[in-house]
Formats: sequence, C-alpha cells, structure tokens
Amino acid sequence: MNVNSDMSIFTLIAGASLPVQMVMLILVIVSLFSWWYIFIKVATLKRAERDAEEFEKNFWMGGDLNKLYEGIASGHRKPRGMASIFEAGFKEFARHRQQARMEVSDVMEGARRAMRAAYNREMDDLDAHLPFLASVGSVSPYIGLFGTVWGIMNAFRGLSNVAQATLSQVAPGIAEALVATAIGLFAAIPAVIAYNRFASSVDRLSVRYESFMEEFTNILQRKS
Repeated sequence: MNVNSDMSIFTLIAGASLPVQMVMLILVIVSLFSWWYIFIKVATLKRAERDAEEFEKNFWMGGDLNKLYEGIASGHRKPRGMASIFEAGFKEFARHRQQARMEVSDVMEGARRAMRAAYNREMDDLDAHLPFLASVGSVSPYIGLFGTVWGIMNAFRGLSNVAQATLSQVAPGIAEALVATAIGLFAAIPAVIAYNRFASSVDRLSVRYESFMEEFTNILQRKS
C-alpha cells in the first residue's frame, strides 16, 4: 500500500464520510464567495478614495459652487461619495433659499438633513458585504471543527470493530477529519484579514465625509 498516495489531500477528501464532505463543500463555496466579495470591495474602496481625492481637489480650488453643482448634476454618471453629499446638501440649500420668509436656521437644518441622508446611503454602499466577511471569519472555523469532530467519531467507531488498533489504522480517519478544519481556516483567515482592512478603510472615508459635511455646512452658513 502506498502511504503517500493514500494520504494525499484528494484521497482524504474522497475517503471522508458524506457529512464531512458536505461540510467541506459548504466551506469551499463560502470561501469562493468571500474571495469574490474581497475583489469587489478592493475595487469599490479604491474608487471611493479616488473619487474623494478628485472631488476635494475641485471643491477647494475656490470656484463657483453653482458651477460645481451643475457639473455634478449634469454628469453622465451618478455622483458618489462626497460629490453625492455635496449635491444633496447644495440642492436642498438652493431650494430652501428660493422660498420667501424662511429662517436661516431652517434652511441650514434642511441642508444638513439632506447631506446626512446622502451620507448614510454612501456608508451603506461602503459597508456592503462586510458583514458577510465578518461572518465567514468567525463561523468557518467552527463549521470545519464540526466536520472534524464528526470524522473523528466515525474513525473511532470503525476502530471499535478492530481487535488491535494501530497508528496506520487510526491516521487516515483522523487525517480525513482534520482536512475539514484546515479548509475552515483557509476560508476564515483571508476573510478576517480582508474585513479588518476594509473596515479600517471605511472608517477613514467616514471621517473624511463627516469632516466635509461640517466644513460645507460652515460655507453654506456664511453664504446664507
């Protein structure tokens, strides 16, 4: 008997019991989804940071806010990030300014509410898929551990019918079971690393958005 062949990863997976194989399949599918979301999130956050840099550069050039608003509103693509917050706040500010006998405090409060609503929408987009990655990172090892426990139980149940157990008889069954834990860790570790990295990036963007809202509110206060 070729021990190296019998202990190969594919042989261990093929030789595992059906519940353990189902656990492995679930973990592989979850891992593929998490990697897909990781690639999407990398592109989304890079685009958000690039858009924030570009908008801040245009905003602080000191040009006419009306022209900046018209350029954003008439653009071919939907504004995102700071541009979306600016558009919502300036649109609401201009609409209230056109109404006669409206207090300045009411005008500013309307603009703040509009910017806060746009901010919440942007944060929802940035936070998308992060809960899934957090769940994969926290749950996958336990799913793999369940498969391992089940596989070890089956291995020892099989040994109950053997008069004398040897290492060569125990090792394959335990190895088959431990593959489930290994796959669980393979799914969990990238998800945890990606979640921590993305959560940090989202927090930085959140601070930038909130700082912009405060600064833009002061500018609108002076204009009113």
